[in-house]
Amino acid sequence: MEFVKPSIEYFELSPLFVLFGAACLGVIVEAFAAREQRHRLQVTLSTVAVGAALVLTVLVGLDLPETASARGILAAEGSVAVDGPTVFLWGTVLVFALAGIALFAERRLEAGVPAFAGQAAALPGSEAEREASTKGLSHTEVYPLLMFAVTGMLLFPASGDLLTMFVALEVLSLPLYLLCGLARRRRLLSQEAALKYFLLGAFSSGFFLYGVALVYGYAGTMDLGGIATAVQNNTQDRVLLLLGIAMLSVGLLFKVGAVPFQAWTPDVYQGAPTAVTAFMSAATTVAAFGAIARVYYVAFGAGRWDWQPLLWVVAILTMLVGSIVAAVQTDVKRMLAYSAIAHTGFLLVGVLGVQAGADLGPDEITSTQAILFYLVTYGVASIGTFALVTMVRDGGGEITALDRWAGLGRRAPWVAGTFVLFLLSMAGIPLTGGFIGKWSVFTVAMSSGAWPVVLVAIASSIIAVSFYVRHVRTMFFTEPAEGVEGASVTAASPLTTATVAVCAVATVVLGVVPGPLLDLAGHAGDFIR
Repeated sequence: MEFVKPSIEYFELSPLFVLFGAACLGVIVEAFAAREQRHRLQVTLSTVAVGAALVLTVLVGLDLPETASARGILAAEGSVAVDGPTVFLWGTVLVFALAGIALFAERRLEAGVPAFAGQAAALPGSEAEREASTKGLSHTEVYPLLMFAVTGMLLFPASGDLLTMFVALEVLSLPLYLLCGLARRRRLLSQEAALKYFLLGAFSSGFFLYGVALVYGYAGTMDLGGIATAVQNNTQDRVLLLLGIAMLSVGLLFKVGAVPFQAWTPDVYQGAPTAVTAFMSAATTVAAFGAIARVYYVAFGAGRWDWQPLLWVVAILTMLVGSIVAAVQTDVKRMLAYSAIAHTGFLLVGVLGVQAGADLGPDEITSTQAILFYLVTYGVASIGTFALVTMVRDGGGEITALDRWAGLGRRAPWVAGTFVLFLLSMAGIPLTGGFIGKWSVFTVAMSSGAWPVVLVAIASSIIAVSFYVRHVRTMFFTEPAEGVEGASVTAASPLTTATVAVCAVATVVLGVVPGPLLDLAGHAGDFIR
């Protein structure tokens, strides 16, 4: 037989190549550059690589070909789908990656050193750790790890087959497991978080891979388009298909912290370095929901009545558990973690809003459009919130105990006021991006007939308002308890300050003028098949 070489669309895949090349180059920098030069080199390399990838993403988006049902192409022999939603998700992840680099590079808050451990291999409390701290050592390997994670995040929602999706899942997950365990302070808590995340993540990856095997047994292919054809035409072995969908859902829902796969979320959010938590809460959610939408809409779109009841239950449980448990938290990072779980439920409400194109009105937004918009609004608020958490400190580091935040609004009104802005957006208060995001996902779900889920979502939003308001009351209308020292705000470097400022401006702009971003999400169109 004649050998036919594979066709690789280098231009369309160039953002992936740039980031992967930068990650590999970062490893070489660690091996050969002098220690005192690594931080500057790694920050510069990472920033340039992400910026170049963002520019290339824009160019790819402007050059996408039009097809009968979508914009884009199936690249790398069908393994990577470069379409409108993919480009939108790529741009969103890359913008969040720039914010992540800025937070990773923060050194002023820790008196000249970053928030990452000086020597990760040293046992907590050991002489080696004290020596590394005294010398001001830091792990600049976090930047290549970040680049590898971002590469996986770009590939994950763009995967055209289940095998590529599994590889992307591991590429984005493994660096995050390491990053979560590299906190400079409270190292035991950080290492515990990393271990929990790794063990549960490995377990969920096993479920995902088992689901791939079952779906392959049903469809005879791992290509998402081929699976869609099999779902439409094959009426046999439905049990095999349903089991495969369930197993795949475990792996996908774990990445977004949906109930009942949310146990890792509060521990990891609390124990990981806050810069990692900020990046992970936004970028991982974007990548994972892009993959969820592609799998459910492309591969199993014709059988949506098989998986929608499952998502109804998961969405309702996720919203209720996230909102109710968040209301009783006394730690700010754990409260934000359960809030993230609730927002996962709201995003699943948007996933449930899928409808056939013929069922949509002329001015009605699509479920994909609503999900994309919500991902941006939530990611912006989440990064801004955690960036502010890094600034609330005392001599022992960050202060996350809620009672220590009492009176912060009088001591640092600008920081507390900006924090309130992000909380209001998460609560879905009008004139913030979060309000438009919730309105969009609730609208598409209501139009598709999922009104019971929307009612639960509204009830969960009301519950969520209560604990956001409690935090506002603590900061502005409560004095620290007797014997409890109130937290103070440490001046951050321009990197963190600029990140917070951009997130705050974006939150207001998306709430007041949401049209351009909604139009851009609508212009992205549907997933290519």
